[in-house]
Amino acid sequence: MKVPDFDRLEKNIIDVVKEEQIKLGYQKEVIRLYYPLSSLNHYLKTEADVDGMNVILKDFCDREKNTLGSIEVSNEKERFCFCLSEEVSVYVNEHTPGDGFLYDLIEEISRHPANLNDIIALFYKYSERVHVERAEHGEFDILIYFEDGQPDGFMYCLTDEGGGHIIYHRYTREDYEDLDLE
Repeated sequence: MKVPDFDRLEKNIIDVVKEEQIKLGYQKEVIRLYYPLSSLNHYLKTEADVDGMNVILKDFCDREKNTLGSIEVSNEKERFCFCLSEEVSVYVNEHTPGDGFLYDLIEEISRHPANLNDIIALFYKYSERVHVERAEHGEFDILIYFEDGQPDGFMYCLTDEGGGHIIYHRYTREDYEDLDLE
């Protein structure tokens, strides 16, 4: 069995909680995150089935008590729920920067009217190595990401819903590839 990459899953949890805190403001609260088995296998670099993933995640939760705080994991078939204690939201608030790319992206998208060209320019503000691709499949308008994963390793799918309203979804490369949009 492969050794799970707990650091990568921990980073994703922190990133998702931080994204929520940027959008909604910090609050000491319980948070629930949901992951399909395939995504967990991507993050952990494993190939576990549901039973194997439950064993792996028990070890992950034991490990995280000393860093993030208490996490409880449950599942229904291949869908896993991470119940993050208030300690996790406090940890993320106290141990992550209060500025940077994601802050700027959310601020730019929140402007009304938002503009895809301004959002693309924001990516280039942070790096010269940006991949921008117009989507042909109709699921979203633009795929954009930092080619070297710096300062952010996610792949962003942007949709202009008209009237200056732009939404985004962000995926790891592996989860994006699982979408099979070609």
